[in-house]
Amino acid sequence: MKKLLLSLIAALGIVGGAQASDAGGIAWDKAPVNTKDQASLQNGAKIFVNYCLNCHSAAFMRYNRLKDIGLTEQEIKDNLLFTTDKIGETMKATIDPKQAAEWFGANPPDLTVIARSRAGSQGSGADYLYTFLRTFYRDDTKATGWNNLAFPSVGMPHPLWQMQGERRALFDEVEKNGEKTHVFKGWEQLTKGSMSEQEYDKAVGDLVNYLQWMGEPAQDQRKSLGLWVLLYLAIFTVIAWRLNAAYWKDVK
Repeated sequence: MKKLLLSLIAALGIVGGAQASDAGGIAWDKAPVNTKDQASLQNGAKIFVNYCLNCHSAAFMRYNRLKDIGLTEQEIKDNLLFTTDKIGETMKATIDPKQAAEWFGANPPDLTVIARSRAGSQGSGADYLYTFLRTFYRDDTKATGWNNLAFPSVGMPHPLWQMQGERRALFDEVEKNGEKTHVFKGWEQLTKGSMSEQEYDKAVGDLVNYLQWMGEPAQDQRKSLGLWVLLYLAIFTVIAWRLNAAYWKDVK
C-alpha cells in the first residue's frame, strides 16, 4: 500500500510539473521531427552525448542501440563513448549526483523519455523541447545567470550557449485589467555563438529529433506494424461478416 501511494504521488508530481511548464511561458514552436532521418538522428546523438550527458542521464538507453540509427559499433566507440568503455552500458551522466544537487538544488532528471513526458495542450513534448532550447536568455537575477521564456525561472543554465551565443530578452510593459505585465518583443544578441541562428535551429532540431526517437526507438516499426494489423482486421471483419451471413441464411 505504501509503494502504491508513493507511486501515485510521484505520478502526480510528474503531471503537475508538465502542467506547470505548459501553463507558463510562450507558445511552443513546431519541432521538425523526422525519426526516419538517420543523418539528423546521428547529429542529435552527437550533440546529446557532448552537451547533455554531462549532467543528465539516459538510464534506459544503451549505447549499442545507436546501431539502429545507422552507426557502426566502432563509430560509437570512437565518437560517443565518454562515460564508459562498454558499448552495452546505459547512458549515464558524468556528474556526481551529490554535486549536482548542491549546484542546482536537485539532481538533473533522466532524459530517456523526456520528449514523451513533456507533451501539453500547446503541442508535443518535442515541440516544448524545441522551444525551450531556443529561448534561453541572460538574467543576472537568477542563481545560474540564465532564464527561459518557455520555462520561466528554470533552475538550469543554458547547455548550448556556446553554440547559440548569449542573448538578452526584450520586454514591453503592458497594463491589463489594472495589472502590469511584461510581454516579450524580441532578442538582443550579446555575444556571438559558434553557429548562425539558422544553424543553431537546425542543431536543436536534430537534438530534439534524437530525444523523440530515444523515447521509443521502435516507434516507426510500431506504426508500420499497426497499419498491417488494421488491414488484417479489416479483411478478417469482411470474411467473418460473410461467414456469419452464410451460416444463418437457412436458419429461420
